Amino acid sequence: MNDHARDLASVRDATERLLTAVGKLDNAGVTDQSRLPGWTRGHVLAHLARNADALVNVLEGRPMYVSAEARDADIEHDAGRPLDAQLADLRESAARFQEAGAAPADWSRTVTLRNGITDSASRVPFRRWAEVDLHHVDLGIGYELEDLPAEFTEREIAFLAARFTGHPDVPPTRLSDGTRAWRTGREAGGREVTVTGAPADLLGWLAGRREGSALTVDGGALPALPPL
Repeated sequence: MNDHARDLASVRDATERLLTAVGKLDNAGVTDQSRLPGWTRGHVLAHLARNADALVNVLEGRPMYVSAEARDADIEHDAGRPLDAQLADLRESAARFQEAGAAPADWSRTVTLRNGITDSASRVPFRRWAEVDLHHVDLGIGYELEDLPAEFTEREIAFLAARFTGHPDVPPTRLSDGTRAWRTGREAGGREVTVTGAPADLLGWLAGRREGSALTVDGGALPALPPL
């Protein structure tokens, strides 16, 4: 069972880390390229603000985004703002998300996210935590996968492994950090591949942030993962 209240507190902590780090940039730094192809740091920050509002929509029973086109247009529109405007938007949208999360609600209910994906409302705070911390890494301002909280890394590995479970294009795969293990990919058919590495490297590969060169693979080649 997801502890949404505890995850909301973790989102708050992750947001404060992000705001502190971004606050050390200047206007020129916001326009620099992020680690995400085609996106400046301003695009990443705009996305994070609009994602907070989108998840408020989810929690309050509205569509996450009006449309994919509107989502992309909003990010593009807001990407070029100066640092002060980016910080204010991040802070205010984060507060709206926390307010929505604090409202009395049935956290066991099913909610609908982008592209028709459904999930328990109780997992929405963790999804927001993933957005904040992984995109903090994407900014390329000194926060790395190795700096992520250990609890988050373990849970996000499990989350992404579950996401690829049953995928016809991913062979049966066992993941291990030397202590814990997860399984993903097709449930039957073909030899199982074992992928071993440090938690940050496993997460980076699963999340599309690292190519997997630091991982050890037995039983075949490193599986090619579909985009998230």
